[in-house]
Amino acid sequence: MKRGRTTNEANSSSSEDTTEKESKRHKIVEKKSTVVQSPDWANLLQDIILQVFQYLPLLDRAHASQVDSSKESAEAACDILSQLVNCSLKTLGLISTARPSFMDLPKSHFISALTVVFVNSKSLSSLKIDDTPVDDPSLKVLVANNSDTLKLLKMSSCPHVSPAGILCVADQCHGLRELALNYHLLSDELLLALSSEKHVRLEHLRIDVVSENPGQTQFHTIQKSSWDAFIKHSPKVNLVMYFFLYEEEFDPFFRYEIPVTHLYFGRSVSKDVLGRVGMTCPRLVELVVCANGLRPLDEELICIAERCKYLSAVGLGECEVSCSAFVEFVKMCGGRLSQLSIMEEVLIPDQKYSLEQIHWEVSKHLGRVWFPDMMPTW
Repeated sequence: MKRGRTTNEANSSSSEDTTEKESKRHKIVEKKSTVVQSPDWANLLQDIILQVFQYLPLLDRAHASQVDSSKESAEAACDILSQLVNCSLKTLGLISTARPSFMDLPKSHFISALTVVFVNSKSLSSLKIDDTPVDDPSLKVLVANNSDTLKLLKMSSCPHVSPAGILCVADQCHGLRELALNYHLLSDELLLALSSEKHVRLEHLRIDVVSENPGQTQFHTIQKSSWDAFIKHSPKVNLVMYFFLYEEEFDPFFRYEIPVTHLYFGRSVSKDVLGRVGMTCPRLVELVVCANGLRPLDEELICIAERCKYLSAVGLGECEVSCSAFVEFVKMCGGRLSQLSIMEEVLIPDQKYSLEQIHWEVSKHLGRVWFPDMMPTW
């Protein structure tokens, strides 16, 4: 027979358990209180951070500038450029994660830093300086020191550069193969210079047509004869055009044949403009339409399929196309459509095809399995 515990024993055991629990709890609290908190660099003054970074090697400073705020990062980049007096760079790309960062710097500070690179790098072949305060005199320094080696120049959204500055590059850099710039820098004179037998044969020309304020930007017209001369001189060139315009600003464009090969509409574009694309862009290889509205693009797509015999990549976002017209479009383009990205919401079922049926029909004409893209549900 087991003997039960007396009341005193029970009280004593309970007291011991409570004491042990309290002891464990205090130890846990003590451990938590002794955890060393990581220093928060965000609490330091910017002047102190920059002073600390001065003691880092040049490459480490370049890495550190990538995680700083936009303006401080741009300032750090300029300081690094100013010290590259003993470096002969072949590639330089100034990437601004926040667009205004380099533009917020004093122009003279940026230009002096960039000039150091242009003067000391005698074999610069690739230069990407989008969204910076680079200007015509600095481009002349670039040309004077790197005219024989420069092959790629990418400089969209550089408001201090004039068409004359770009013309200077085109006149002097005979090895230029790739050029990217804003439409306001494109001119008949530039295209004719690029078409001269003594100058470069471009392989890739990118033009950004951008409007920030609707109705306040006037877009000039490039003459058809200038495009014809350019394409005659460089028949295999990729002409890439990005349009970020409002509907009323498209009037100067697609009025006659242009040799564009890759066409991207980043804002809503009307049925009328897309209809003109089919009539004026026979060299078109890729077409991406971000949005159109709620008017079906059946006739426009059929026209593009009929006249754009090299079209191999298509992307449609917020648009509408009947299933029957889309199948006909794919049938006309056939297996050359290597890329076909269409949101499921774009396709409108009709009497001939439902959404469940269309992927089989499209797959048959493409020669591979195809499904429309679906909007993620998360």
